[in-house]
Amino acid sequence: MINKATFRFYEELNDFLPSEKKKIALIIEFTGNPSIKYFIESLGIPHTEVDLIIINGESVSFAYCVKDGDIISIYPEFESFDLSGVTRLRTTPLRKTKFIADTHLDKLTKYLRLLGFDCSYNKQYTDTEIIQTAEMEKRIILTKVVSLLKNSNISRGYRIRSHYPLEQVREVMRRFDLYTCIKPFPRCKVCNVILANGKIINDLEPALPKNCSEFCHCTSCKKILWKGFYTAKLLNLIQSILKKNTKERMNNQGQKKIFFKNGSK
Repeated sequence: MINKATFRFYEELNDFLPSEKKKIALIIEFTGNPSIKYFIESLGIPHTEVDLIIINGESVSFAYCVKDGDIISIYPEFESFDLSGVTRLRTTPLRKTKFIADTHLDKLTKYLRLLGFDCSYNKQYTDTEIIQTAEMEKRIILTKVVSLLKNSNISRGYRIRSHYPLEQVREVMRRFDLYTCIKPFPRCKVCNVILANGKIINDLEPALPKNCSEFCHCTSCKKILWKGFYTAKLLNLIQSILKKNTKERMNNQGQKKIFFKNGSK
C-alpha cells in the first residue's frame, strides 16, 4: 500500500533543498513506517538544523513514525526567525552559547573569540573528537560538512554556508541571534581562554607604546596584548556586523509590507 504525507520546510531549511522543492508543500509517497528523522535526512537536511516538528497540529520527536495523510511542518532554530517586529522579553538570550568549529573554520573561530564567544577549535580534531567534545561540553558544532551534522550522536549543529570569514561571522550572529551578546576582547583568539587584566610594565614588548601600561595577558600562551592594537579593528568589525544586521532587518520589514499589501488585494 502506498501512503502519502505532506511536508513543508521553513526558513533556511530550504537551503538544503533543490530549487523545485523550496518553500512549497511536498507530497511524498512511502511504504512502511519510516521515522520523521529518516524523511528529513533523506531530503538532505541534517537533523541538527531542525528545532520543531509539527504534525497534524502537534509537536513530535524525531522518533515519530510518519503515517498516511500526515500534514508535517518542519522549522529551524527559532533564533533564525526575524523577531524585529515583536516585543523581546529579554535583552540577551537565556542560554550561554558555546561553539566548536571544524578544521575548515580557523578564521571564523578567531573572529568569534575576538567578539567574546567561547569557540573550541583544534586543527587536529577528528570528526569523532568534535562530536564527543560537543556533546560532553554542550557545544554547538559549526561546520561546512553536511555529512558531519547527520551523525545521530549530534544534538546541535549548524552548516556554515559562506566561504568568506566575515560573512561566516554574520551567519552565526544571525542564526543564533547573538547581536546583544558581543563582548569584545575578553578571550585569547589563539587559546580561547579568558584574558587576565593587569598593569604590566616590565614585560613591555619593544613595539608597544612606552606610555601605555594597561594590558591583557593570556594565562595559557603567556602572550601580552595591548588593547589599543586590536580596538580599532574590533570596533570596525562590530560596526560592520551591526550595520549589516540593521540593513537586513529593514529590508525584511519592507518585504513584509509588500507581501501584506499584495495579499490584501
